Amino acid sequence: IPGYGDSPPVEMVVTAQGRRTFLDHVLQELGMQRPVLVSPSMSGRFALPFLLAHGDQLAGFVPIAPVGTKDYTAEQYRRVQTPTLILYGDRDTRLAPQALQNLQHLPEHRVAVLSGAGHACYLDKPVDFHQALLGFLRQLK
Repeated sequence: IPGYGDSPPVEMVVTAQGRRTFLDHVLQELGMQRPVLVSPSMSGRFALPFLLAHGDQLAGFVPIAPVGTKDYTAEQYRRVQTPTLILYGDRDTRLAPQALQNLQHLPEHRVAVLSGAGHACYLDKPVDFHQALLGFLRQLK
């Protein structure tokens, strides 16, 4: 994620609009058409603005306890028709409940909870994570 960890700071990602535009450019450069966007943790700062503005360009959305869910209203989430799998570990007691509380307003959502997994549930329970993800992908049009 630009601006996080060891990556250099990028001016355009300072605002939600800039992060949305950045992600839009990445998807265009990769030539992706109707991808499924998987968004763990800090990537929520990019994925959520994109979802709310361009959710119709996605075949699906898989938020994994993303940050920033409280920055948007229930009404904004209700307008999104993108099929969504809200996925998190049951040991993530800080970010996951907040994300679920906000993301549950997405009308086309379902929830998968990985038992015994923490915030990085895909690392803690990779087999369970992949089963949930592949099950969701199989049901997409």
